[in-house]
Amino acid sequence: MRGQETRGFQSEVKQLLHLMIHSLYSNKEIFLRELISNASDATDKLRFRALSIPELYEGDGTLRVRLSCNKKTRTLTISDNGIGMSREEVIENLGTIAKSGTKAFLESMSSDQVKDRQLIGQFGVGFYSAFIVADKVTVRTRLAGTLVENGVFWESIGEGDYKIADITKETRGTEITLYLRAGEDEYLDDWRLRSVISKYSDHIALPVEIESKKDKDNSIIWERINKAQALWTRNKKDITEQEYKEFYKHITHDFNDPCIWTLNRVEGKQQYTSLLYIPSQAKWDMWNRDHKHGLKLYVQHVLIMDHAEHFMPNYLRFVCGIIDSNDLPLNISREVLQDNSVTQNMRSAMTKRVLQMLEKLATNDNESYQKFWNQFGLVFKEGPAEDNGNQKAIAKLLRFTSTFRDNSTQNVSLEEYINRMIKNQEKIYYITADSYTAAKSSPHLELFRKKKIEVLLLSDRIDEWMINHLTEYEGKSFQSVSKTDETLNQFTDTSEKQKASEQKFETFINRVKTLLGERVKDVRLTYRLTDSPAVVITSSDEMSTQMAKLFASVGQKAPEVKYIFELNPEHALIKQVSELSNKEEFSEWIYLFWDQALLAERGSLEDPNQFIRRVNNLLSI
Repeated sequence: MRGQETRGFQSEVKQLLHLMIHSLYSNKEIFLRELISNASDATDKLRFRALSIPELYEGDGTLRVRLSCNKKTRTLTISDNGIGMSREEVIENLGTIAKSGTKAFLESMSSDQVKDRQLIGQFGVGFYSAFIVADKVTVRTRLAGTLVENGVFWESIGEGDYKIADITKETRGTEITLYLRAGEDEYLDDWRLRSVISKYSDHIALPVEIESKKDKDNSIIWERINKAQALWTRNKKDITEQEYKEFYKHITHDFNDPCIWTLNRVEGKQQYTSLLYIPSQAKWDMWNRDHKHGLKLYVQHVLIMDHAEHFMPNYLRFVCGIIDSNDLPLNISREVLQDNSVTQNMRSAMTKRVLQMLEKLATNDNESYQKFWNQFGLVFKEGPAEDNGNQKAIAKLLRFTSTFRDNSTQNVSLEEYINRMIKNQEKIYYITADSYTAAKSSPHLELFRKKKIEVLLLSDRIDEWMINHLTEYEGKSFQSVSKTDETLNQFTDTSEKQKASEQKFETFINRVKTLLGERVKDVRLTYRLTDSPAVVITSSDEMSTQMAKLFASVGQKAPEVKYIFELNPEHALIKQVSELSNKEEFSEWIYLFWDQALLAERGSLEDPNQFIRRVNNLLSI
């Protein structure tokens, strides 16, 4: 060996190896699925690159994965004749995890969470699963199309470092040898290996062969174990539920079963097959900028692209699966895909297919749909703004918290809300706030609780942006309870009572307007409060408080929100303060009401110390 050196693992790899070895011991056999899946990916990459550079086949165009075991040395070897790796690629692929935020995420996980999440699949690093059953692993690999002297040797015992060196390797591809731990002899048994491969890798469109010997002359033969036919090319009725699940795990490296899936073949102007899955659990990096879409693009059964983001809108980026097209050219690029009419038509059709799949799930299995929403609801809420053409279908699938149920679970559909609307109610009422607690305790809800009018409680950061793109649902428009709305007058007290109050409090209202001046847009009486002395609202054409916060959170300057200050003439404190003649005491009370209303609306004050001082002063009077 030449150029030998010892290198340390990236710290994230060290953590992952430790967590994996100690957390996945109950399902050891998946290591074989992961290694065969990686070998399959390597042959797919070779097949694609060889479209433009046929010399990469080096005279051998028959792609395969092979397994052999040696009971004397207690080793299991998995080899492929795929694309292989260079020295630099070995260091990059086997020594690091190239995902931003990985270290922080790993450090934030408790040991119990790690067991639940089964982190190997979360990072797509199935190679390291070899250390579940092996106390030493060696790799011999050579990049296709390079000289035989450019082979690379890699060795590690799965702790702090690994060895790497240059070797001579006659054949392209990768050969992984596992030196099994004590007590793992079952993986040297021919029948056991066949059983695991049949269970996990039957669907792979690549021959998986196992070494065996003829009884007569003891010569070696290679026997194929799997069907070696792409799952999506088979007849639907011949594919079992378990095969669908294992194929999902093969393409995603996820250790959980998918939530739901659909296989469709389209024939006509366009010909393509799509096998789309919705995971049961969100990836930890769903909100990271470098999160990859989960669709693989095949053209005429050849893998062209691993993360084909052009076939699914961003709010459905959690969808995984494959697309196999007969209409796209084999040499298509990402740039051409973006502007290709075939791509756009396929994207539109598959988006509708996913929404139909989710609607079916919501209709037939509410419990499973709720699990989906708990995992992906935040992402799905991007839909109304991003996909106007499917807004009605998206709105039907949205789930909310509301005043109808006394918990923070988002499980109320718009259809349910409309079915519970009271007589003469023409709008869907909602409130946005920083938290569920802030929303449900807002003074804006007092009238609605009194009149038994249900209000949607929106407390996710994205909610304000989402609701601004939802104009109506089933003919009912959306109305924020913190904005002016003339239709609410039908639910308040009689106009005669209002007239009497307005006359009685006219001087008081003018005093408040003079005192607050430019701080407010207007001051007026309100009949929407039952327990609170005052509240602030915004005009229907004014930016809401939550939208202003959303602008600020992304570093953009928003226009100053001018509030309408509303005072409750039925409240004892308002009645008492309206009769005060002492200007200083009067101003202290009004500023206190103003700060209270702002605190309830915004969750913060510009000068909280001044507010505390004012409360203390008034308490001491």
